[in-house]
Amino acid sequence: MKKAIFWFRRDLRLEDNTALFHCLNDFDLVIPVFIFDKNILEKLPRSDRRVEFIWHCIQHVKNKLNDSGSDLIVIHDYPDQIIKLAKEHQVDAVYCTEDYEPDAISRDQFIGEELYKNNIQFRHFKDTVIFAKKEILNQQGLPYHVFTPYKNTWRAKLHVSNFNHYPSEDQLGKMAKLESSTLIKLEDLGFEKTGIADKKIVAANHAHELFAAFKADKVRQYKENRDFPGISGTSFLSTHFRFGTISIRKVVREILELSDVSEGRFREGCDTWLNEIIWRDFYFQIMFNDPHVVQSSFKPQYQHFPWLTDAELFKSWCQGQTGYPLVDAAMVQLNTLGYMHNRLRMLTASFLTKIMLIDYKMGEQYFAEKLLDYDLAANNGGWQWSASTGCDAQPYFRIFNPMTQSKKFDGEGLFIKKYLPIFADVPTKYLHAPWEYQKELHALGITLGKDYPRPVVDYAEARKSTLICFDEFLKNTPKSE
Repeated sequence: MKKAIFWFRRDLRLEDNTALFHCLNDFDLVIPVFIFDKNILEKLPRSDRRVEFIWHCIQHVKNKLNDSGSDLIVIHDYPDQIIKLAKEHQVDAVYCTEDYEPDAISRDQFIGEELYKNNIQFRHFKDTVIFAKKEILNQQGLPYHVFTPYKNTWRAKLHVSNFNHYPSEDQLGKMAKLESSTLIKLEDLGFEKTGIADKKIVAANHAHELFAAFKADKVRQYKENRDFPGISGTSFLSTHFRFGTISIRKVVREILELSDVSEGRFREGCDTWLNEIIWRDFYFQIMFNDPHVVQSSFKPQYQHFPWLTDAELFKSWCQGQTGYPLVDAAMVQLNTLGYMHNRLRMLTASFLTKIMLIDYKMGEQYFAEKLLDYDLAANNGGWQWSASTGCDAQPYFRIFNPMTQSKKFDGEGLFIKKYLPIFADVPTKYLHAPWEYQKELHALGITLGKDYPRPVVDYAEARKSTLICFDEFLKNTPKSE
């Protein structure tokens, strides 16, 4: 009897799972395993929301496996324990989903070599993206560094085989018959409950419910509404993509099917949303082909840029105390929910790097600690785009004006009032630049500098200083450096 271990990682589902499908197809008996990696967990705060999210997802997978007479072996240890398990169970192979992060690649290389020494196969499969690594190349056979031609080639190359359904859910009878066990408690992993379960985001069918709601109505106005944080206009699937609780192929397949039978705003919404999926693939292939971006600027000339590291200024940004309401409301959303609207990710990143002139790596790390949907490739790509240090980044002289952004994308103050309740009853026109209405706010019982901070920097002066700094630096720094 041929046996294998299936190692769950960032693919926490039993249905339409590429690697699991192939594992069940290739072997007579499959032993499912998940490892709570101590290398990762030991660096995280006790209140990390992602660990609780994963814990609930693992419980769901265990329950479904129990229904089929199997169970999930869950270990709290280091990844090399997969080698020990493979030997103990005398399996022929270990299958898993491929991970493209540099540290994960190094980990898998080591594990693969050790398994090979014991005549055990180690195979991984693409499941988290549509196109990976070097599947989309330019005419010279090189990876793209500019999004638009990448997008055009991505769309031209897209074929039905790229979003096949892999019915892994139909073969669960091949899972090893294991006695049901109790999942290790969150507290025993060293973490505490964060209340995320109350938000229903970890419910078994949450990802599919979100996607169904998006297809049914939201996608129709996605192109118009996606930039307005006060409106629930996006799919909210980013966390589910991150942990693989829904198949990326399923959503692309169904969005394309909807687009084919739609017209007008429905089709435009599908097309615009698909572009966001392509951006995700783009950043994944950048990270794989140019792994130096994880540690340094994509553009070498920015290696020695004189970023600031002002601790107090950075703290005001982290805590949502900059004196710019939309920036502060965005940071409050991040700190309380572990989520931030994409338009606001760009705004807050621009504010930190272009107005405060603080090192983008500090902001990137803060987002990495707080975001429930944190993905190294997308987070790094977004921050380097905002800081103008990345591939196909915005020009350094493009600086988001927080007041203009506030008036344009939260004109009625819906978002600001939700996350900064001190402004709940304040007339809208006072919200976007409150320092210009100090007397009016005082009459309403709000004193700047006491009840809400004054601006920590003057936007106009800071913008001018930033442009001078970039101009001088680039004038004296060769691009080839």
